[in-house]
Amino acid sequence: MGTITSIMAATASTHPRLIYSCYAHRTRENESFVAEHVMTHVLAGAMTFRTSGAPMVCEEGDTVLIKRNQLTKVMKRPPENGEFRSISIFFDQDTLRNFSMEYNTTAGQPYEGTSIVKLPTDTLTNTYMASIVPYLHAEGINTDMLAGLKAKEAILLLLRLDPQLKNLLFDFSEPGKIDLEAYMNKHFNFNVEMKRFAYLTGRSLATFKRDFEKIFHTSPNRWLQQKRLNEAYYLIREKGKKPSEVYLEVGFEDFSHFSYAFKKAFGTPPSLV
Repeated sequence: MGTITSIMAATASTHPRLIYSCYAHRTRENESFVAEHVMTHVLAGAMTFRTSGAPMVCEEGDTVLIKRNQLTKVMKRPPENGEFRSISIFFDQDTLRNFSMEYNTTAGQPYEGTSIVKLPTDTLTNTYMASIVPYLHAEGINTDMLAGLKAKEAILLLLRLDPQLKNLLFDFSEPGKIDLEAYMNKHFNFNVEMKRFAYLTGRSLATFKRDFEKIFHTSPNRWLQQKRLNEAYYLIREKGKKPSEVYLEVGFEDFSHFSYAFKKAFGTPPSLV
């Protein structure tokens, strides 16, 4: 059984395939590479997911399924005078392969839906999520086995809600070689390592760099910085956003570095645009 990595959880209790995250009294936005399919249920507060498309807002009681191999920005907002709480179940490939063999369930065709699926809300889903809470702080020799059973139960629940989700869950292929130019223009604002961009576009790191320079006539690092700076300039000048709001949105992780690079590129600090 594999271990689980939180989508930027500040405080979390975990077992394999399960995570309970809690945020107290403040809104926080983070970004993450979602390596495995994950089912997330909002217990309190709200979440906003942003991939390359329109944002998806999930309120208290909502449940979503996020497709693996996604770059995702997540904003978590606590309720008034409360704390944000959610439960997530991660489905690793071994669990899904074993389920596929046990239940003779396979993908019938390539999945063509959205990368984040908001699931129908019903009593069974809410009851299932409530049943997970006691496992989050339990310890013992059988805890991992019980967590595995809860993951299998979640898969059965998903297939009950929408049988066509089998095309998402049981597609075990890795990312194929795709249009590099189109992908980078959609995902340049995600601050991830170059090897991650290479993997998601179906290339080795060396091939990614070679193909990138053929298309853009510059290195990936130089192109990304200029692309992010141009987007920041547009958001500040045309949309009236504050530099402190923009630098993370466009893919910088340090405000001082962003300010230095912005002034060097445009001859003025972002605060004076």
